Amino acid sequence: MTRILSVNAGSSSLKISLFDVTEGVELVLTCNISNISSPPAKFAFNSDEAESVPSITDHSSAFDHFLTRCPSESSSIAFVCHRVVHGGDYTAPVVIDYQAYDRIAALSDLAPLHNGAALSVIKACIEKMPNAKSIAYFDTLFHTTIPRHISSYALDQAVASKRGLRKYGFHGLSLSQFLSRPPTSLNLIVLHLGSGASACAIRSGSSLDTSMGLTPLNGLPGATRSGSVDPSLIFHYTNKAGKITHDPGMAVNLHVTEAEDILNRKSGWKALTGTTDFGEIVRRAKVDVLPVPSEQEVEMDKYTLAFNLFVDRILDFVGAYHLKLGGAVDALVFSGGIGERSKELRQVVAARARCLGYAEVDEIKNASVGNEDGVVIDIGVSGQQKVLVCRTDEQLEMATNCALHFV
Repeated sequence: MTRILSVNAGSSSLKISLFDVTEGVELVLTCNISNISSPPAKFAFNSDEAESVPSITDHSSAFDHFLTRCPSESSSIAFVCHRVVHGGDYTAPVVIDYQAYDRIAALSDLAPLHNGAALSVIKACIEKMPNAKSIAYFDTLFHTTIPRHISSYALDQAVASKRGLRKYGFHGLSLSQFLSRPPTSLNLIVLHLGSGASACAIRSGSSLDTSMGLTPLNGLPGATRSGSVDPSLIFHYTNKAGKITHDPGMAVNLHVTEAEDILNRKSGWKALTGTTDFGEIVRRAKVDVLPVPSEQEVEMDKYTLAFNLFVDRILDFVGAYHLKLGGAVDALVFSGGIGERSKELRQVVAARARCLGYAEVDEIKNASVGNEDGVVIDIGVSGQQKVLVCRTDEQLEMATNCALHFV
């Protein structure tokens, strides 16, 4: 029996799933390690209660801890699938050798919160599991269909081409899971909303445009990311923008400037409210499905500000992508941790999008998403354009692809 391990390294987390390959791909166990950058780290198997593990100080030690807890399981693993956020010009998953490792490492400056973490786990995996074949799956692959006039920036194209300066797009593994065999006529606006958030316009089953760009920083704000800001803002925010940061949290052999550190790790709704927990923000915010009257701005508390700001930026992309798709949109889709869990955010965004023809949200269906089975859940009442919630599993997507193409 062939076994596949799927490893998903986040900025401060590590998700691991083990699968058996028989007639299909069958889940054996899951492991979730959180708070890696804010010790003590939390370690949990399947749905068990998490335990604190002081010895976990980075992603490499987190993976080591998993192996020590599962020695019998790890010895039978033939393939290890690694989610790598930035794949540059890679157009397919790649078996990791020294050349591929170095090429991925060279892209780490473009995704400092994720690629460095993934590389440390890849290195640990190669050292600890030499008989297993490691394969990199890139978030950028799904967006290789974006037309050049959309992916290009208004810069000297000779310089941009030489340095690879263009829109790459991310969250591709999440997007590709429920589009693994899409009808060629399928047009969607997908909102992947989590601590890292993005929007994507899908035309005829392929990516037409997405909110993230050269790096995951562009577009929607996140838990610690600013999202799109005026490019000159950072030079007014700090006079040290171009200096290399000395934050020990970024000590992963990357040349990260103060500007990148501020915009990637010290912004977002954490900067606005003091918490990265969007659920807490929703609980404390004054949530209203109606547009915010301008005269109320002076009375807006920090939680309401963060919620309304996020909604506003989401609507920017919903409107723009609806226009790019010529109004021929089959569904507005919510995915990601916040997209799947926040009934309040779904309610407000969908209500504001009603003017474009999207279905009215059924309050009972919207509130009971967590109790429903299945990958796709329709939460709309009526209307030509559906409002859906789609659950995604990046580890399962990697394992399924590995079983089809590498086993």
